[in-house]
Amino acid sequence: MISAPRGTSDILPPDSSLWQHIEQCARTLFQRYGYAEIRTPVFEHTELFVRSIGDTTDIVEKEMYTFPDRKGRSLTLRPEGTASVVRACLEHKLFSLGKLLKFFYAGPMFRYERPQSGRQRQFHQIGVELFGTSSPLADAEVIAMMVRFFEATGVRNPTVILNTLGDTDSRSAYRAALLSFVTPHLPNLCPDCQRRAERNILRVLDCKVPSCKAIFSSPDTPRTISSLSSSARAHYTAVRQALDALHIPYTEDPTLVRGLDYYTHTIFEVRHGALGAQDALGGGGRYDNLVREMGGPDVPGVGFAIGVERLVMALCQASVPPTSRAPDVALIAHDEQALRDNLVLADILRGRGLSVLTWYDLQSVKAQMRQANNAKVRWAVIQGEDERHHGLLKLKDMRVGTERLCSLDELVTILSANLPS
Repeated sequence: MISAPRGTSDILPPDSSLWQHIEQCARTLFQRYGYAEIRTPVFEHTELFVRSIGDTTDIVEKEMYTFPDRKGRSLTLRPEGTASVVRACLEHKLFSLGKLLKFFYAGPMFRYERPQSGRQRQFHQIGVELFGTSSPLADAEVIAMMVRFFEATGVRNPTVILNTLGDTDSRSAYRAALLSFVTPHLPNLCPDCQRRAERNILRVLDCKVPSCKAIFSSPDTPRTISSLSSSARAHYTAVRQALDALHIPYTEDPTLVRGLDYYTHTIFEVRHGALGAQDALGGGGRYDNLVREMGGPDVPGVGFAIGVERLVMALCQASVPPTSRAPDVALIAHDEQALRDNLVLADILRGRGLSVLTWYDLQSVKAQMRQANNAKVRWAVIQGEDERHHGLLKLKDMRVGTERLCSLDELVTILSANLPS
């Protein structure tokens, strides 16, 4: 037997209905905010991710699925979505339109890391990207939209964690302060942090090794807020004021960093206590320099990505049930001719928007009715020789047990009038 590769999983009914619920919530809500769906390839030229994510990040150094194609070109399964969206906008000259661009996406991402609860090698993200404004109001609205999305899916009391990295000058000042703090501790840091201290000092704050976390969580560790320029400080203040106006509660965490190098100014995560130590449902931030660094115009951006597997876990913890719709009607056949007639009748009813349960091989009426009951069907349509002889169909209301004979036109009218909203 061949099983699924390690770090991947099959999504089977009824769990798949919960995924559909999440995706539908995303499409409905994001479109209200003016976002349109974008779909990009699952693999790109490796250079795209090295250039955008940063060659000193764990993603690029350790986690990318990279392979040569038959002509020796290096390709990579996408580890995140933002770089691909920026590449698509540049390739199709969307930034030249001179207007706000709002996109959302959903799909699989790939990172080679040790599989664990809520973290797979093939995982799924839902994300949004907003291009064309550096306003802190956009940051606040994106965070609010993320919170509203979680609430729409059924997550209760998601927690927003907020920080800022500041602008380019602020980041430079903070790097210097952090390096000065870290240098005396180098002998006590893990090998990864020792390497990060030389190549990208901010990455040390993202270390999960307990001994390193203890050092960087001490009160003496420099905080980004102390290195902010006046304009960066004003931006962060405006974000917080806008969140207050939107009644979005948040907790500031000066140690929060994101695992991608392109972030500037506002960064954030949304967490949920039901997930334990791995409690992040998603996160994002502002990336005002990314488009320019990828060879495009000076276009600011802000966005977020949500881990669908983590969200599914949170919804299961909150006892949010799968939302699959029960069939509206079951077509019960007494004989082989009724089976064939039901094939046509099912096509007619499905064309009217009804979900229909039917059979292809003849079973006893008792067995068919039992399966219809198990499927929680509202209506049963029963036909056999007697019904055919009179040109009628027997309609049974499965909730109350009442039956009536009706014509095909009457049947369609009754069932269409009782479609679920």
